[in-house]
Amino acid sequence: MLKVGVLGAGHLGKIHLKLLNQSTKYELVGFFDPFAENAQKVADEFGYKLFKDVSDLINSVDVVDIVTPTLSHFDCAREAILAGKHVFIEKPITNTLEEAEALRTLVSQNHVKGQVGHVERFNPAFTAVKDVIDNPMFIECHRLAEFNPRGTDVPVVLDLMIHDIDIILSVVNSKVSNVSASGVSVISETPDIANARIEFENGCVANLTASRISLKNMRKTRFFQKDAYISVDFYEKKSEVVKMKDVPENPDEFAMILQNAEGIKKQIYFENPTVEANNAILDELETFAEAIENNTTPIVTLGDGTKALRVAHQIINSF
Repeated sequence: MLKVGVLGAGHLGKIHLKLLNQSTKYELVGFFDPFAENAQKVADEFGYKLFKDVSDLINSVDVVDIVTPTLSHFDCAREAILAGKHVFIEKPITNTLEEAEALRTLVSQNHVKGQVGHVERFNPAFTAVKDVIDNPMFIECHRLAEFNPRGTDVPVVLDLMIHDIDIILSVVNSKVSNVSASGVSVISETPDIANARIEFENGCVANLTASRISLKNMRKTRFFQKDAYISVDFYEKKSEVVKMKDVPENPDEFAMILQNAEGIKKQIYFENPTVEANNAILDELETFAEAIENNTTPIVTLGDGTKALRVAHQIINSF
């Protein structure tokens, strides 16, 4: 088992602590949180070992799980990597692109592994259909959330939209050619609502909308590709695949058949893939452990996290 320590015991940090404590892949050594009162409360309530110094925790583990505010990601990860420790970093990877690139270099130089917590990659609704997504040419994303003060210190792009940016970059095998966007600040000092259009060199276009002041929660993405449409509901954990195939010689009388202007007929098939229930956060943490143990590439690399951050900043700069 890999010895792991957690930096940060806020809302998400406590979830990581609980899951790591349950995991069969890790031995939870303890945690550090700079806010003494909160740290002691977590230690007393759950019995996790509280470290009074970051360096002491880092030197006691194999893996450092960084669940601190984004502004401190770089400093925490840098110290851990230089100490020869593997790092799991919550999204976004860092505050700036320069910091992200520096961490990528440090990981390579120190022969350790790093993973970024883009948890939607492990959402069962997405994993159920990701192998069906093949060269999508139009993607539409809606990620709406009810207002929560937590996370409003950064634009909604870094808070919510970055999840969809990462998903899109993971399925579109082409470079970004153009980004345009608009954002509006309603209740925060940074934009609470944003819409972005990402264009790729292969002609694919992605349209993303994110809001953190919605009256309801929604996390839906639709992928359109040749002869297929794939819908993923990240919130409800549901997927649907609609495929069009050439009409057979003797179609069923209830078959849904479309005919285009050229007279070509296609039959529509509806599929509802089996979505296996899981804990996406536990899965991302445990697959990272497997990557370390088997010396394989993590599912969401620091390079992936850097690409998502780069596009996120392009969107923010377009406002």
